[in-house]
Amino acid sequence: MAQFINCTSVSPTCPISATAYGYAPTLAPNAALLTVFILVALSQIYLLTRYRLYSYSLVIIAGSAIEAVGYIGKLLLHDNAWSEKGLRIQIICLIVAPSLLAAAIYLTLKHLVLHFGSRYPRLAPKWYTWIFIGCDFISIVVQALGGAVAVRHDKEQAEKGNKIMIAGIAFQVITMIICGGLAGEFMWRLRRATRTGAGAEGGGRTSSKAMLFFGAIVVGYVTILVRCIYRLPEMAGGWGGELMRNEAEFLVLDGLMVAVAAVAFTVFYPGIFFPEMRQNKPKGSRSSAGHDRVVSGTDKIPLR
Repeated sequence: MAQFINCTSVSPTCPISATAYGYAPTLAPNAALLTVFILVALSQIYLLTRYRLYSYSLVIIAGSAIEAVGYIGKLLLHDNAWSEKGLRIQIICLIVAPSLLAAAIYLTLKHLVLHFGSRYPRLAPKWYTWIFIGCDFISIVVQALGGAVAVRHDKEQAEKGNKIMIAGIAFQVITMIICGGLAGEFMWRLRRATRTGAGAEGGGRTSSKAMLFFGAIVVGYVTILVRCIYRLPEMAGGWGGELMRNEAEFLVLDGLMVAVAAVAFTVFYPGIFFPEMRQNKPKGSRSSAGHDRVVSGTDKIPLR
């Protein structure tokens, strides 16, 4: 609104209700989310130095660090709901960061295929990484571009930037749905082969630790997808829209969802729960010697 274009702080002529969100972010939950993402980033740095899963850890470190910066922006808005710096920081960071965390899922899919059986998926294992990481990169660039345009003073440019961000998020949703569909089909074909006696590489069994890691990836996939789907109508409502002005919904459907994913990826770290991810050999490559590799340990559970 033109009459508020020069507002720099809350006053009788510049009320909180006239800001983009219509509220000053609540201190406690935003500070808590900031703390969570800082702890995740620091934990991933430690795990990286110990287990050297560079690609997996680096995307989570980057995503968590950017999320943390985004919540610093939220805290700036808590202090001053008209803070231009706070608004810009949180718009760009909180829109881009989840895409980096999603990259951890795409990196894992290749290793899941190599672990269970590279003859079952529609694509060669390496293509899962190249295709989905490539699509993820495109969505990051589009969302970042939209965020950069949206933070301008001009209302027309802000709306244009908002539409660009929506396009980037929509592309990410499509990418995640296709990824989930391919992963689901792979597991279905694998289970069918196991039931019919064709057998899965590795004897159709995997360790309970590895299953916990795969479960964490599924949790991360669902929570990030929920966040992206929530963001579509939130941003489609435009600046000052009803969904955008509901802090509780944002904290639960964006902040909490992304935090759960980041924590799951860290607590169930593949270096501990799925050490095969450090290796780039399909398990089937060892079967030619007369045996398939079976995950060591006494706690084995069947795939079916």
